[in-house]
Amino acid sequence: MTVHIGAQPGDIADIVLLPGDPYRAKWAAGTFLTDVRLVNKVRGMLGFTGLWNGKRVTIQGSGMGMPSLSIYVNELIRDYDAKTLIRIGSCGGMQENVGIRDVIIAMTASSVNTPSRTVFRELNFAPCADWQLLQNAVVVAGQKSTKFHVGGIYSSDVFYDERPDLNAEMTRHGILGVEMEAAELYTLAARYGRRALAILTVSDHLGTGAALSSEAREHSFSDMMEIALETAFAA
Repeated sequence: MTVHIGAQPGDIADIVLLPGDPYRAKWAAGTFLTDVRLVNKVRGMLGFTGLWNGKRVTIQGSGMGMPSLSIYVNELIRDYDAKTLIRIGSCGGMQENVGIRDVIIAMTASSVNTPSRTVFRELNFAPCADWQLLQNAVVVAGQKSTKFHVGGIYSSDVFYDERPDLNAEMTRHGILGVEMEAAELYTLAARYGRRALAILTVSDHLGTGAALSSEAREHSFSDMMEIALETAFAA
């Protein structure tokens, strides 16, 4: 057990999916896994381990924002030896051709600030996905009817953003969507030599104002889940 994860040794699988919302973790585990066990409930941040097509998977909530995700990913890697970590979550679309319920496979994750910023000091580290996972995800997504996009995203450290000028520049430079966790996930994976990827469903759009309801956000992410699971176990 760790300070924030109550799982016992052996409870956490090598492959971990990371939704921000612990109730999304519960929904995903109940929908896609068999022989599911609750392995963490510390601070209400639910984690489950079960089987997908006979293969062990853990789905662990990471909380909202990079500081929260950093806690869980550090402990998952250092204390439970997680090998592959895939963020599954929602994001806001930024490009005109990115629609609600589209899937974004994040090649890179730009940010203004991350919990790891103090490590790099003056260096602007460029966090990126694991190439094999990225390639797997593109192949898997290409075999489905889901509309998907591959490219850079922006990891914000605030939800209620008041920088329309920055949003405009990111859109101008091709950023596909905005979320709050992937940049730190990619940085930690690089630090510890692990594999990481973010696969995101567009739940709202910064340009058009279109958005899914909170209930739809929790329950309409099946395409993203299927892509993530197939990607994790692709040869």
